[in-house]
Amino acid sequence: MNPNEQAFPNEAAPVDPILRNSLDLTISVPCKNEEKNIIGTLDTIVAAVNEVGCSCEIIVMDDGSTDQTSELVEQYQHGHPSLPIRLHKNPRNIGLSNTYVNGAFLGRGKYYRFVAGDNAEPKEAMVQILKMMGKADIIIPFHEQLTGKSITRIAVSKLYTFLVNLFSGYSIHYYNGCALHLRYNVLRWHSYAYGFGFQADTITRLLQQGATYLQVPVRVGHTNKGRGASPFHIRNIVSTGHTLFEILRRRINIILFGQ
Repeated sequence: MNPNEQAFPNEAAPVDPILRNSLDLTISVPCKNEEKNIIGTLDTIVAAVNEVGCSCEIIVMDDGSTDQTSELVEQYQHGHPSLPIRLHKNPRNIGLSNTYVNGAFLGRGKYYRFVAGDNAEPKEAMVQILKMMGKADIIIPFHEQLTGKSITRIAVSKLYTFLVNLFSGYSIHYYNGCALHLRYNVLRWHSYAYGFGFQADTITRLLQQGATYLQVPVRVGHTNKGRGASPFHIRNIVSTGHTLFEILRRRINIILFGQ
């Protein structure tokens, strides 16, 4: 057996309600057209999980890829038969937020986290986050050091964080770092926000419900996703506005009605 597979169960058991939470962790890997990065992403996840030593399953969520992403995942499964890696293909592109929630429903781990299929997160950052598992309801990573991101995008990110904190009343360093959650909380309080805004929406909603949290500094790199992922794209601007409105609306409800 490959030594990199030792921390995983011998088989990937089928999803069954009786087996819910039978693992420590479910990692969802949403991806679209990531044929150049998906294998590296899986290798990084396997190495990180083995270093932490938790039981884990990996669910690759192909969100409408038109390249060889799924075929490469299937080859990886065949080459690593002892790893519990499942491939789920969305019938069409449904977006990151919906894919994230669907992955939680498909999983059976006590904790849940998504790792993007672009292999931008190094093993060391994953290990830092996973080692905090069980110490709070939410483990929130923030960028101690971020390479490859333009000054403009950094400024936009800081403005977004400032507005989320202003509207929610919290003081979180960063909202879009792929937090580690209790999977039950994602199922019970999942977001209806679009784009990456679902992360801030979910975190602030859970904090309003009394969830505990820890913030963890990590060092990661930034991957340029192209024009469609630009913060200035009209779709992202509308999505961000929607998220901020919902966060503010919930806070006003709490102030006025206590709920």
